[in-house]
Amino acid sequence: MVRAPATPTAQLMERAQAVKGRSLLADARRRLFRNKAAVASMALLALIALLAVFAPLTSPYAFTDQDYNTISCAPQWWPGDLPRCRASGAHWFGTDAVGRDLFVRTLYGARVSLTVGVVATFVSLMIGVLYGAVSGFAGGRTDAIMMRIVDILYSLPFIFMVIVLMVVFNQNFVLLFVAIGAVSWLTMARIVRGQTLSAKQKEFVEAARAAGVGPFGIIRRHIVPNVVGPVIVYVTLTIPGVILAESFLSFLGLGIREPFTSWGVLISEGAGQMETAPWALVFPAGFMALTLFCFNFIGDGLRDALDPKDR
Repeated sequence: MVRAPATPTAQLMERAQAVKGRSLLADARRRLFRNKAAVASMALLALIALLAVFAPLTSPYAFTDQDYNTISCAPQWWPGDLPRCRASGAHWFGTDAVGRDLFVRTLYGARVSLTVGVVATFVSLMIGVLYGAVSGFAGGRTDAIMMRIVDILYSLPFIFMVIVLMVVFNQNFVLLFVAIGAVSWLTMARIVRGQTLSAKQKEFVEAARAAGVGPFGIIRRHIVPNVVGPVIVYVTLTIPGVILAESFLSFLGLGIREPFTSWGVLISEGAGQMETAPWALVFPAGFMALTLFCFNFIGDGLRDALDPKDR
């Protein structure tokens, strides 16, 4: 039996079925992975995280072990006429002023600094997204009052508020996460409020109102999912700021306390012996600078991938 030729309409339908659609998320992911700087930064950041978790296990030294025979010794490969470690090269980054292995302490410091950055950013994310979404969706006098509160908090010195909290609560290690996150949510709230003011005028919000969905249901189901793009970008830029804030507090002696350490503590100790033992400053400062660069490149890549104007 001879098959009849397909009509133009049938051909168009077959072509339409052959073309597979691509979601906005898949398109953003494709654009992100085309950004070589962002991809390299993600790989490097993952490597730093893996080193922080597993590399100390490969060293024969604990981060609290002291060897008074190798005080402020350079690693074997360090150039110049400086003192050398006498531990058969096991001290890969040299030792600090009390004979502790700098390699292990740098990676333990990475654990603390990255944890503070992620946890404090999560705290600021929860507060800022909720506050900004409620303020923008409520509008009117409620929005004005809530934003004036944000303006008042903006006028107070950020670091001063964290220092007061740390002094009042006796430098509690867990409180450091909450203290930094609790005062770094202001910009997040403003970003979410601006996006909410735009999103609440859309048709899908009007449809949700007409269907009888309550205000908090609209915020949870419709507003927050539609502002997640700018929020994700800002989160990647908040983590470096939080790490810097923790490092600054630790540099002042108000952050992490012994026997724990962080990059800020190590940089503070290394700065005091920069001329006599430069490796004590170079390695923790280098790891922190590299991490900050990675987060910034990832933030730029996410911003480009999620920007609808670039599609």
